[in-house]
Amino acid sequence: MPEAPLILTLTLNSASQQYFNSLRKAHFPPERNYLDAHLTLFHHLPQAEKAITEALENLTKHHSKIQLQVTGLKSIGNGVAFSMESAELQQIHKQLQTTWQPWLIPQDRQKLWPHITVQNKVNPDVAKQLKDVLELEFTPFEITGTGLTLFEYLGGPWKFIREYEFAGTDLSV
Repeated sequence: MPEAPLILTLTLNSASQQYFNSLRKAHFPPERNYLDAHLTLFHHLPQAEKAITEALENLTKHHSKIQLQVTGLKSIGNGVAFSMESAELQQIHKQLQTTWQPWLIPQDRQKLWPHITVQNKVNPDVAKQLKDVLELEFTPFEITGTGLTLFEYLGGPWKFIREYEFAGTDLSV
């Protein structure tokens, strides 16, 4: 039996994680909400490749925390997501794409669209209503990425593997 794939997410600062978790808990169908809010960077990485963990260890020990701008809300058809912008995050993603190119599935070879989904798997009318409500009070804000977190995909739920905290001080790495 093949090993379960790995998923890589951006670790958020505690206050941001709590904020997005509370929205997800309030608006995601409870029977489908078995994950915390997350910003996925890679959806399907091989467990057997030591190069995956080596790249994460090397990158995070030299990279400092990153800032992301939460720029708006986006309809995803049957749900709602917050859109993010960060040149630093795009740079990290591109660097890892280059390093892991031989193992990437087509979805993980695409340009990153940073977002956090707070509602999904609902009727499009329900999603539109939530988006409209959230947009009434929305103003752009900033969140912090504090590291990278690796999970094992278990066909629905995810199993925590390891968090790689950004430990560097040089923003240009």
